[in-house]
Amino acid sequence: MKELVEVIARALVEKPDEVIVTEREEGNTVYLELKVAPEDMGKVIGRQGRIAKAIRAVVKAAGTVDDKKTVVDIIQ
Repeated sequence: MKELVEVIARALVEKPDEVIVTEREEGNTVYLELKVAPEDMGKVIGRQGRIAKAIRAVVKAAGTVDDKKTVVDIIQ
């Protein structure tokens, strides 16, 4: 799932080299932290958080295949 978030985020931002995704797993939950350049933050979040919601929805759907709950946090 880490790779999925990286691919999506790199397609959205102007500085794809600064996209960092960290993944940790606790029990049945996978936590993904997405870090992008400060000037690309708006592109990843989108208007009223629409792009962020879409990213979370795609990752959640991918997580259901493995019966895992996924949490995506976008940090600066």
